[in-house]
Amino acid sequence: MVRQVCWPSTLALASQLSMHSLVFLCAQKVVSHHSTVHGALEFIPKELYPVLFKAAFMDKRTLVLQDLVQTWPFPVLSFQKLLRKCQHCDRALLQEKPNKLCVQTVILGVVAYLNECTKRTSKRRKGPYSSSVTLPPPQPVSVEVHVDLFVNSTSYGVLKDALQNNANSVLRLKCRDFRAEELPIASTVGLLEFLDPTGVRQVDLRFNNLGLSGLRVILPHMAKFTNLVSLKLPYSNIDVRRLSAGMEGSLHYFATQLSRLSCLKELNLGSSRLSGKLRQLLGDLQGPLESLELAFCYLLPNDLAYLSQSLHTPTLKKLDLSGNNLSDSLLQPFQHLLEEASSSLLHLDIMECRLMDIHLESLFPALCRCSQLRYLGVFGNPLSARGLKNLLQRTMGLLYLQLVIYPYPVDCYSENLPWVSAELQQMLLTASRTDVVWTTNLCRHNTLDYFNL
Repeated sequence: MVRQVCWPSTLALASQLSMHSLVFLCAQKVVSHHSTVHGALEFIPKELYPVLFKAAFMDKRTLVLQDLVQTWPFPVLSFQKLLRKCQHCDRALLQEKPNKLCVQTVILGVVAYLNECTKRTSKRRKGPYSSSVTLPPPQPVSVEVHVDLFVNSTSYGVLKDALQNNANSVLRLKCRDFRAEELPIASTVGLLEFLDPTGVRQVDLRFNNLGLSGLRVILPHMAKFTNLVSLKLPYSNIDVRRLSAGMEGSLHYFATQLSRLSCLKELNLGSSRLSGKLRQLLGDLQGPLESLELAFCYLLPNDLAYLSQSLHTPTLKKLDLSGNNLSDSLLQPFQHLLEEASSSLLHLDIMECRLMDIHLESLFPALCRCSQLRYLGVFGNPLSARGLKNLLQRTMGLLYLQLVIYPYPVDCYSENLPWVSAELQQMLLTASRTDVVWTTNLCRHNTLDYFNL
């Protein structure tokens, strides 16, 4: 019976489903007749429930979905596991987001299940002989709904009401990943206070214009999240380049609060102006980071010099330095950083870093040592067609490389791009490396999420 419902990330499914297996085709046929399913559920083996759920969800068989949920034979109903990519898949089940009607149907099915449980409990408590029988108080019947929450000014009111009533609701929201955009500080703090402290693994606050003064208010409320692994604070309007005496204190307080997050493994401070302050911010963290995003942070040579010698570098799996000028004084420190991170690095973003062919050439020795690298982003750098071909040739030995986002060559007009792309594809074919995707399509960007590394 259902005890837990797990929603996919931000209620947005990018999963795929096997469409043409014989079992799945049969399941589609079965769920097309609600009366047949409704009368036969007690005879259907529980092993067939998942495939029937997939078929009913995909074909929007809402009546069948509700019946399946009300009689679900397992303690957990996980959307991600049920609707994820299958080995025989050749078509996406849901490209952008799940069908709203189907999601509502599942929720109503869970509520109906809980009502039935409550009625059965009430009947048992009456006793076999008289109403004077004293029985222990009934255990509350509820289901945990594990969700990733995305909230902005539009949805704030609805989510606040849901979280306020959470303790007394039969459906208890348990947030895993929390993301808030463009919310006032007080609203953000209020929602954080409502979240179950043990369930939250990621907090993502962006476009909130917090500044150091706002972060000083919000960060103390994160200390209660004992399992917080990922903290993302991009576009928070942090600028440490011209700090007053009071703001120096706020920066120190910010660093102190970060150090209290004992499980922190991922930190995103993108688009913050952190020039010369990386040691102060990261130096007191309790453990090494595995993902660090510092895009457009106006870093200085001493920032990269510190990072290359820090406890974080040998464990880094994901590093984003996009938007920092790596072509000048940062080039040599970055080369050293890359060497130190080479054994662990899986994802490297150096987009819009003003890297020309000659700069990339100097980075090849360190880059080619990154034997585990799966993703490389160099989009937005002024590279020539020859430079791109050289990059492709030099990275052939990176056997785990799966995706490269490359820029439009500076020496090619737009009408010549298909010719350049065709030549790169031919080089991959000749080298038997068609497993690697080379593309200028930024939609493929960030496909390696930290939790999937």
